[in-house]
Amino acid sequence: MSGIIGKKIGMTSLFLEGKNIPCTLIEAGPCSVTQIKTIEKDGYSSIQLGFDHAKSKNITKSKSGHLKKSNSPIKKKFKEFSWANSTLKLGDIVNVDHFSEGEYVDISGISKGKGFQGVVKRHGFAGVGQSTHGQHNRLRAPGSIGAASYPARVFKGMRMAGQTGNKKVKVINLLVLKVVPEDNVILVKGCVPGPKNSYVIIQKW
Repeated sequence: MSGIIGKKIGMTSLFLEGKNIPCTLIEAGPCSVTQIKTIEKDGYSSIQLGFDHAKSKNITKSKSGHLKKSNSPIKKKFKEFSWANSTLKLGDIVNVDHFSEGEYVDISGISKGKGFQGVVKRHGFAGVGQSTHGQHNRLRAPGSIGAASYPARVFKGMRMAGQTGNKKVKVINLLVLKVVPEDNVILVKGCVPGPKNSYVIIQKW
């Protein structure tokens, strides 16, 4: 599965065949090849890409030494891809040209963090559903979480209040509507996890 690292710019819409299609703009690349892993040396084959320029004072000495081997500029974000039958070499540049209009891609990113949320917002519970008839403090409460006498415990996976968002989310089969090579921009149909300017991983089979 080949891919590229990108940065979410924001959302817009395109008029196609008389319909207003929501789409997401992603700055995809340019990424430089920072490491090539082989079965002989590492036990598996993959290609590591680096994306987004960084200042030398902001990276660790280990990363700085790692980048010197590939003679690539200093990068912020790194990701490995299992690139089959690749002819890429150290220091090569991977651009948005890797994708074409009409194909489907999988995009993963870190979703927006919502903090500690209750069951109504986090899991879509209905709550009590009425604010009268004697109840006064259970409108958005979760209700029972298990029987007392048997099984006398709370089952694993019970949906409760807790941290919402800020976790990895993958959206599959998003249609590539447009590729703009001169700006390194790709437009995909629909929405992509994460806030603006967050890193996303774009993969295709």
